[in-house]
Amino acid sequence: MVRDGYIYGLSLLAVAVLLAWATGNWAWSIAPVLLAAFFLWFFRDPRRTIPDGPGLIVSPGDGKVTETATISTPDGPRQRISIFLSVFNVHVNRSPIGGMLTSVRYQKGLYLNAMNPASADRNEQNAVTVQGEGIQVVFKQIAGLIARRIVFNLKEGDTVERGQRVGLIKFGSRVDVVLPAEATLHVKVGQRVKGGASILAAMPRGEAK
Repeated sequence: MVRDGYIYGLSLLAVAVLLAWATGNWAWSIAPVLLAAFFLWFFRDPRRTIPDGPGLIVSPGDGKVTETATISTPDGPRQRISIFLSVFNVHVNRSPIGGMLTSVRYQKGLYLNAMNPASADRNEQNAVTVQGEGIQVVFKQIAGLIARRIVFNLKEGDTVERGQRVGLIKFGSRVDVVLPAEATLHVKVGQRVKGGASILAAMPRGEAK
């Protein structure tokens, strides 16, 4: 359970008790109890088995793959995988590879629907670059239509393990992963993935270190 779940859940349970006490009618407590149950469920943080092996790139979040595309960057062509997180998904984010965080860039922005391709550039987001295992991977935490807060718990220079918890996005949102052009994809559009557990792609054996 993420700490936020306890904060929201216990606060709402306290409100439910106060309403029942003040009104003498437990019916007034039904709504806050239901909301408390939702927040305790939403901020769940299940354990995951992290795949082991050279050159594996795992999903930074739970959700549905909505796009796989080749994109142009200042460093040359790259592949991008977009994953949509609905309010029903686990929203804890994990590092796609092990290595050092060479860049953490937060950008204020809009709150377009996370299914909109324009959200990748225009929405509030946090772009994190991880350098390790002989490769560089960028993943973005992108706010959605109702997601109004991105949480990231680390900073530039920190080291992470593959699948390590690094933060979360509250409520519906999106994560993008930008990986080397030569990586072999293990997912396709429409597939559902789990953060830290699902393999998105793998580097050729000669590329992985």
